Amino acid sequence: MADVRPFRALRPAPGLEERVVSPPYDVVDTAEARAWAGGDPVSFLRVSRPEIDLPDGTDPHSDEVYALGRATLESFVADGVLVRDDAPTYSVYRQVMGGVVQTGVVAAVAVTDYDERRVRTHEHTRPDKELDRVRHIDALDAQDEPVFLLSRRSSAVDAVVEAVVAREPRTDLVSRDGVRHTLWVVDDADEVAALRAAYAQAGDLYVADGHHRSAAASRVHALRGGGPGGHDAFLAVAFPLDDVHVMAYNRVVADLHGLTEQELLEALRERFDVAPADGPVTPAQRHSFGLRLASGWYALALRDGGVDEADPLARLDVSVLQKQVLGPLLGIGDPRTDARIAFVGGIRGSGEIDRLVAEGRAAVGFTLFPTSTEELLAVADRGEVMPPKSTWFEPKLASGLFLHPLDGA
Repeated sequence: MADVRPFRALRPAPGLEERVVSPPYDVVDTAEARAWAGGDPVSFLRVSRPEIDLPDGTDPHSDEVYALGRATLESFVADGVLVRDDAPTYSVYRQVMGGVVQTGVVAAVAVTDYDERRVRTHEHTRPDKELDRVRHIDALDAQDEPVFLLSRRSSAVDAVVEAVVAREPRTDLVSRDGVRHTLWVVDDADEVAALRAAYAQAGDLYVADGHHRSAAASRVHALRGGGPGGHDAFLAVAFPLDDVHVMAYNRVVADLHGLTEQELLEALRERFDVAPADGPVTPAQRHSFGLRLASGWYALALRDGGVDEADPLARLDVSVLQKQVLGPLLGIGDPRTDARIAFVGGIRGSGEIDRLVAEGRAAVGFTLFPTSTEELLAVADRGEVMPPKSTWFEPKLASGLFLHPLDGA
């Protein structure tokens, strides 16, 4: 039973949404963020990536950067760029990317639900990234980017959402990356009460994307003494697990660990059926992989009996690749720390693998079949941790559409 609350959101003033809304802080580097924001003084990247307004070479983790983020946010509020809801609300947030449509509910989720594992996780966090989010949230006195959560389908939630999306939205825009973002504010008292009651009966929630943000929210709550207050919840969007789009997280390795291409192919044939391919391979089913070598593409299919299908972690294709290939053949002992391996988000497709190998920036690349949301839940329910970079969720949640102030008002 999760405590999924309405809250008094900060939002772009009507007419400013397209200028404010930005990509998430962690999908653009400083140079990309500076180019995206350009000369627009109200781009939200000036809050989420404040270093873009400081000289080149400024450490993005310096006190100066966090303080500038706070000052910029305060100026956005003072100047009416961002306005506060009069009362606690939910929002319904829909994203459309090509044929992908996903619709979730914007809310504040109790930190105690995270601490007590009613919000379940499936990844380890990196201490440096977690600390960065702690300092950022604490400096802003607000959570500016949401955690992407999964929930099991609830007919009670669906009933409210269907009624809400039949009305005119507050925000409807297409961002520069071609994704459509539509937002409806749920401020009717009966609908607000119905949503809160529905989520209380909907079961556990699962972090799809935002492990560092949710962990940081818990730490900020503790830093502020625990107890009630705006810091006792974190900003999130909860999507039904069957509504979201998961893509593969592909891999490249810098070298062949002393093997020739022919030796690697011979070793692979002991475990897989290996067939040459005319071009990039996009796996169509579990336990199949694409292999890119300098000599070209190959399709790999694991032979029966190579996986313990009763083990939710072992049967993941990212685990299969690690156990059968990356570890024993290419010497990747810990993919979290080995500098020889890199990860390529599924949105870049097999073409990015093709390019990296063709340019000699990697000796071998692998394309994978996407991890499913059901596989994610099975691992999380057992309290286990997936290998790094197991899932790529797309489209990403926009930044600047809604913020959760920590003042408790």
